[in-house]
Amino acid sequence: MRKSHPLRRVVLATAATVSGIVLLLALKPDSDPASSAAGTLPPQSSVQGGAAQAAGTATVTGDAVQTQYGPVQVRLTVANGKITQAEAVQTPKGGQSDQINAGAVPKLNQAAVAAGSADIDSVSGATYTSDGYKKSLQSALDKAKASAGASQGSGAAAQVSGTFTGDAANTQYGAVQVRITVSNNRITKAETVQAPKGGQSDQITANSVPKLNQAVVTTQSPNIDAVSGATYTSTGYKQSLQSAIDKANASAGSQGSGSQGSASQGSASQGSGSQDAGSQGSGSQGSGSQGSGSQGSGSAQASGTFTGEAADTQYGAVQVRVTVTNGKITKAEAVQAPKGGQSDQITASAVPKLNQAAVAAGSADIDAVSGATYTSAGYKESLQSALDQAGG
Repeated sequence: MRKSHPLRRVVLATAATVSGIVLLLALKPDSDPASSAAGTLPPQSSVQGGAAQAAGTATVTGDAVQTQYGPVQVRLTVANGKITQAEAVQTPKGGQSDQINAGAVPKLNQAAVAAGSADIDSVSGATYTSDGYKKSLQSALDKAKASAGASQGSGAAAQVSGTFTGDAANTQYGAVQVRITVSNNRITKAETVQAPKGGQSDQITANSVPKLNQAVVTTQSPNIDAVSGATYTSTGYKQSLQSAIDKANASAGSQGSGSQGSASQGSASQGSGSQDAGSQGSGSQGSGSQGSGSQGSGSAQASGTFTGEAADTQYGAVQVRVTVTNGKITKAEAVQAPKGGQSDQITASAVPKLNQAAVAAGSADIDAVSGATYTSAGYKESLQSALDQAGG
């Protein structure tokens, strides 16, 4: 009878277990698809701070519409072609307007989401606000539709690069307007092209704007903190920044359809200069820059309508729109000019001369009109901005 050897049994059992583990390991694939995917970043389809277009969601800001009591501007969040949120980023302020808007705007927001269109009823007692709201809402819907249409047929996510200027946001102390430079979907620079001026505003602006600019580049989003002591400037800055980001995201869809991302800077033109008092909100459509996208080859001549940035003067904003055909200015017009008192007479006399000079010179190198120094300076500044967008 053979003796039992417990130690040998243990050794054999251990060997069998090790062999089984080795076989299992040999059958396991070299890489785990799930873990590989988890470590891969998805392609970035839009500038951060705005809703990703590829995901079917976008945030679009309509043109500011001037009313008798102040500008109204609407921002929409659209998901898969449906309005999921509506909000007013600008409304008339001061006096009775605060009370009227507190009651009317939430109703208008709710109606926009419910209707899914700009075909909504005015709120009783808020006729001017309602009218401006609906016009700005329609502008936002037009932009959302244009962006969605352009992005169809574009396979891979487009890389956004270019310079985009947000709508000017009115504050209690003056307009704030932000321009961002984007390179491969990343904000590389932020700057203000308009900020409150005069008196204590100069000191506040000088202190707060550099901090806001730096915060944007750091966070890559409009979700930045307000600068202490500069609440109004900070609020206006963030509104205009969001508008610039919206425009950058909208341009992403157009790149796959033949128009260049960098050439799409024209579409960032100030629809917005519209916010200064007396300005024509809807008159300064950023969409006026269509046609510039075709210049990507470098040899093509610009054709289209380009609206320059609103230039603040001592007596009010000046904003110029030019029509360009085959690289030549065929028409120039002022969509904003100083108004009220003696300014009406000066503007009526000076602007036609400036318009004529712009067409004749084909550039912003034109003479100031005697007796209209401020208007002339603002005109030339805005004209140069429009020509920059046209590529000339």
